[in-house]
Amino acid sequence: MVRESWTSRAGFILAAVGSAIGLGNIWRFPWMTAENGGSAFLLLYLLIVLLVGVPGLLAAFVIGRRSNRNPVGAFKSLSGSRFWTVLGVLCVATSIMLMSFYSVVGGWILRYFLESATGAYFAAPETHFAAISYGAEAFGYQLAVLAATSLIVAAGIRRGIEASTRVMIPGVVVLLVGLAIWAARQPGAAQGYEFYLAFDGAYLAANFLSVLGAAAGQALFTLSIGSGTMITYASYIDDDRSLPLDASAIAVFNLGIGILAGLVVFPLLFSFAPGPTAGGPGALFIGIAGAFASLPGGRLLGAVFFLVVLLAALTSLISMLEIPVSFLVDEFDLERSTATRGLFALVVVTGGVNAFSPAVFTLFADQLVNLLLILGLTGFMTYTAWVLGPAAIEEYLAGAGRFSRPLVVPWRYAIGTIFPAFLLFTFYADVTALVGLSAGTGPLLVAAVLTLLALVFVARRSVSENRPQPSERAD
Repeated sequence: MVRESWTSRAGFILAAVGSAIGLGNIWRFPWMTAENGGSAFLLLYLLIVLLVGVPGLLAAFVIGRRSNRNPVGAFKSLSGSRFWTVLGVLCVATSIMLMSFYSVVGGWILRYFLESATGAYFAAPETHFAAISYGAEAFGYQLAVLAATSLIVAAGIRRGIEASTRVMIPGVVVLLVGLAIWAARQPGAAQGYEFYLAFDGAYLAANFLSVLGAAAGQALFTLSIGSGTMITYASYIDDDRSLPLDASAIAVFNLGIGILAGLVVFPLLFSFAPGPTAGGPGALFIGIAGAFASLPGGRLLGAVFFLVVLLAALTSLISMLEIPVSFLVDEFDLERSTATRGLFALVVVTGGVNAFSPAVFTLFADQLVNLLLILGLTGFMTYTAWVLGPAAIEEYLAGAGRFSRPLVVPWRYAIGTIFPAFLLFTFYADVTALVGLSAGTGPLLVAAVLTLLALVFVARRSVSENRPQPSERAD
C-alpha cells in the first residue's frame, strides 16, 4: 500500500499546530494556570515548552521521518528490540486514553455551541453544566464528535487531515484575536491580566514541585509529544524539510495561541465569575458561559466562542485518532476506512466509560495522561540519543539550515541526559503527590538519575547488530 505524504510544509505545520493547540490551550491551559498560581505556572510552562518541548519535538520528528512508520513500526524497524517496541504500543494506548476523555469534552463543547442559539445555559450555568456533563446525553454528543473526527481521518492525510486543518487553524486564530480584543474591554480585564501575567515569585517558591509537575504535563499535553502524534505526523514528511525549523515554528505557534487563549479567558473569569478557579475543568462552561448571559449579543458571542473551541477540539482529536489508524494501516495493511471504523467502535466503549463516570474522567484528564506523556517523551529522548545515535544526527542534519546545524551535538547529548532526568524528576514528584507521600528534592533527584542510568544501560544493550547505520533508513 502506497503511503501518503503532506502536500507542503505549510500543510504539515498547520496539522501539527492543530494537534498542539486544541483543547490543551483553550480548555485545559486556563484551568491549569488558574489552579497553579497564574503567572507562576505560566513562567514554568513557557520555559519547559522552549527548553524541553522543542528538543523533544525534534526527537519525535527524527524517529518518525527516519522510519516512515507509526510509533510501533518506528521502534520495531529502527531498533529491532522488543523493549522499545513496547514504547510504541504505549503510544497507541495513550492516544486511545486521550481520545476517551477528550471526546467527552468535545461533546460538551458541541452541545454548548448548539445551545448558544437558544441561551439554554444562560440562566444557571453551574447547574446546567452539572446536569449535562455526564450521562446519556453527554455520551450522545460525544458520539457526534467522534463520528466527525472519524470521517476526517478516514478521508486520508491530504484530503482529510491536511485539508481540514488548513481551514480550521486560521479560523481559530482569527476568532481568538477578535475575542481577545472584546475581552480587553470587560470590567475585570485588568485584574485578569494581573493574575495571568504579573509574576508571583512567592507562590512559585512555596509550591515549586507541584507547579513544576503541572507545567511539565501541560507543556507535553499541548505540544502533543509523548503520545506519538508527532512521530506519526513526521512519518509523512519529506527528507528536505528542516526538522529544527519545523519544531521551532510549531512551538512558537503553540505558545502564541495558548497565551492568546489566556487573554480571552482570564478577563472574562474576573469580570463575570467568582474567581479564576471557578468551575475547575468546567471553567469554560461555568465561568465563561455566565459572561455571555449578561452581555448584549451574548448568544452570538457564545456561539463564536464555542465554535473556536470546537474547531480546536476537532484538530486535536484528529491527531489522536491518526496514531492508532496509522498503526493498523502500516502493520496490518488494513484499509484506512476499515481501521478508522474499528477504532471508532473501540473509543465509543472506552470513551463511554468516561462519559458516564466523573471519577474515571478525572483520573484520565488530570492525572494518568500527564504521567504517560512524561514517560513517553522520556523514552523518545533516550531512544533517539542512545539507540539511534549517529543516525539521529544524520536525520537532524537532513534539510537543516546553517543556524541549526551547530546545535546538533548539544541537542543529542541534552536529550540523552539533562532533559530526560528533568522529566523523570517531575514524574516522581507527580507520583509521590498522587499517592500522598512527601519527598524532598534530593530523593526525587536521586530516583530520577538512577532511573535514567538504567534506561541508558538498557538502550545501549538493546542496540542490535542490524540497527540502521547513519547511511541507512528504514524502508
